Amino acid sequence: MTILVRGRTVFIKPNDRKRWEEIDDGAVLVADGKVAAIGSFDKLKAENPDAQVLGNGRQILMPGFVNGHHHVGLTPVQLGSPDMPLELWFVTRMVNRAVDLYLDTLYSAFEMISSGVTTVQHIHGWIPGKLDQVIGGANEVIRAYEDIGMRVSYSFALRDQNRLVYMDDQEFVKLLPEDLQPPMQRHFDRFGMDLNDFMDMFSHLHDQHHNKDLVGIQLAPANLHWCSDTALGRLADASQKYNAPMHMHLVETAYQKEYARRRGGGTALEYIDRFGLVGPNLTIGHGVWLNQSDIECIAEKGAHICHNCSSNFRLRSGVGPLNVWEQHGVNCAMGMDEAGINDDRDMLQEFRMVLNAHRVPGTDDVVPTAAQVLRMGTSGGARTTAFRDRIGTLEVGQGADMVLMDWDKIAYPYLDPDYPVLDAVIQRAKTDGVDLVMCAGEVIYEEGRFTRVDRAEALEKLRQDLTRALTAEEVERRGLSKALLPHVEKFYDDYFDASLHQPFYRQSAMV
Repeated sequence: MTILVRGRTVFIKPNDRKRWEEIDDGAVLVADGKVAAIGSFDKLKAENPDAQVLGNGRQILMPGFVNGHHHVGLTPVQLGSPDMPLELWFVTRMVNRAVDLYLDTLYSAFEMISSGVTTVQHIHGWIPGKLDQVIGGANEVIRAYEDIGMRVSYSFALRDQNRLVYMDDQEFVKLLPEDLQPPMQRHFDRFGMDLNDFMDMFSHLHDQHHNKDLVGIQLAPANLHWCSDTALGRLADASQKYNAPMHMHLVETAYQKEYARRRGGGTALEYIDRFGLVGPNLTIGHGVWLNQSDIECIAEKGAHICHNCSSNFRLRSGVGPLNVWEQHGVNCAMGMDEAGINDDRDMLQEFRMVLNAHRVPGTDDVVPTAAQVLRMGTSGGARTTAFRDRIGTLEVGQGADMVLMDWDKIAYPYLDPDYPVLDAVIQRAKTDGVDLVMCAGEVIYEEGRFTRVDRAEALEKLRQDLTRALTAEEVERRGLSKALLPHVEKFYDDYFDASLHQPFYRQSAMV
């Protein structure tokens, strides 16, 4: 069956940072899950009289959005972990409940889809246990995305050292008071994967899922401080062997910049470049503290950066120099990380965060544009996933991933008729105006209803699961988290001379 999706305005692909190719009163013909034709609605309807028509002619049609950096369902705040500076926040995350991974994943998927997201880059954190248990948990996450009908580029973050602070686990345990050493060691011991297990997990999941249309498997060196030299080398080899993309948190904070200086005498990017990681397969997550030479290297070697604007604000990490990245021609994606500024996964809201957070004083044409922001949230993000150039635009042969938004709600009660349509969408669209979301040619959300999964039933099951009493292990972790906090604060006291680590956004006006 062919489908004709109609739009008052159809945005097809970005031309440059200021313009998208668009068609008024246009339509996209969908067949076999892909875009089969694009043109005026009248012409395509005449040529395909039996096609099912979706859209009323008063809606904006765009490519489905790509959340380029995502981790969890229930947010840290919902699980009892308040926003704090990142290095302290790692300690507060220990209070989190053990959640049903399938239901938890559905929770955030509901939020993403209802704001127009059709593809997510899911960078999975820790799952306690040995290899079989961790693979089982990963497959529960993937199953949730498959059931709801959205695309997932899945990776399990590799950590083989320095799992709480920026030093060896056992050396950190020795620094603690004697009464805290046993529970700290028990917490570390819960995670039974070694480096060989991590690499086996990637190859197992890749073999299991790589031929699927909606599932991609990639690599995730978690961060420089979390990866040994041996791990960095093996990740580089695996990326080359499988032509697999990698997503790596890097210099999210000034403390991570200082860690890199201590470890290698230079920048974190220079360090990982020694192992051959920097290239088209690499995406840097955050990158707040990259310097000028780092950015030039990323641009020259064709690596990518995923900008996580809300997360950077919430965890006091700094302001990523997006305007500088753009001026150097770096491909940028956009991610909501754990959660956006309103503690949810609203991509339309994140668009506005990015649009406005980098509006530096002056009259120079350096600040983000609506077209640039939409590109980051579509084709820019797509290039950082395992799907790469198969999604992100509405061109013939691309996956039929798209979102229809109610123009009348955007323009109500009045909008100057000469105001640019794309600017109006990025600045004014809300989730209540998302009328329809399609992924791979299938409608997965329409008029507030998810077509494949009962949202109310899934969330009630999740709520009931979390009403159970805390386990003894969860109780111990909560107590340990509170007791550890002053010791971790002490560890980072005077970790570096602040005068040596000025953020790029203070060094340059072009953030």
